[in-house]
Formats: sequence, C-alpha cells, structure tokens
Amino acid sequence: MAYVVTEACIRCKYTDCVTVCPVDCFHEGPNFLVIDPDECIDCMLCVPECPVDAIYADDDVPADQRHFIALNAELAANPKWKPITLQKPPLPDAAQWAQVRDKFDQLDRG
Repeated sequence: MAYVVTEACIRCKYTDCVTVCPVDCFHEGPNFLVIDPDECIDCMLCVPECPVDAIYADDDVPADQRHFIALNAELAANPKWKPITLQKPPLPDAAQWAQVRDKFDQLDRG
C-alpha cells in the first residue's frame, strides 16, 4: 500500500506534508504534488499534515478519485517532476482553490 495525493491538492500545493516524509517520496509539479508509490513506506505521517485532506491510503481513495493512484505513479516518474523535501509557500491563490471540487481540468502536468 502507498499513499496518494488526490484532486484537493490541485492549484493549492501546500507542502506541509513533505517536511514529515522520512523517505522523500513527494514530487512537485507546477500546481500539484504527487507521491512516488515505489518510494512511499506507508508511514502515514503526511496525512494529518495536509490542510486540504488530499492524501489517502491507496485502499481508501474515494471512488471518484481512484484515477489519482495511476496519476501519482505516472507523474512521479516524469523527470520534470522533481523530488521536493523542503516546505515552500502554497500557491498564491491556494486559499481560493482549497474548497473547490472538480478541478482536475486545472492540473498542470508541466
């Protein structure tokens, strides 16, 4: 089992989660974070750190978000999506996007 970043992270990109990850499994894109499932050790330390509740165990990902399991693996393997280990400020308009649903079309794959 690995953990998965879901739609709630899009256009927010809070990075509180990366500071507690003991194996540096987060990767950063222009407006979204992903977890590399091959690096994740299932420690779940990142889950309570996410202010928008975007991180789930892969078995617990809501049905309408299941495509994010494959998407995390795909984007973590993208060489443009570099590992991120230090906290950064969220995107400038993150607060406006934090409660928006159905924003998959806003994902920037860089």
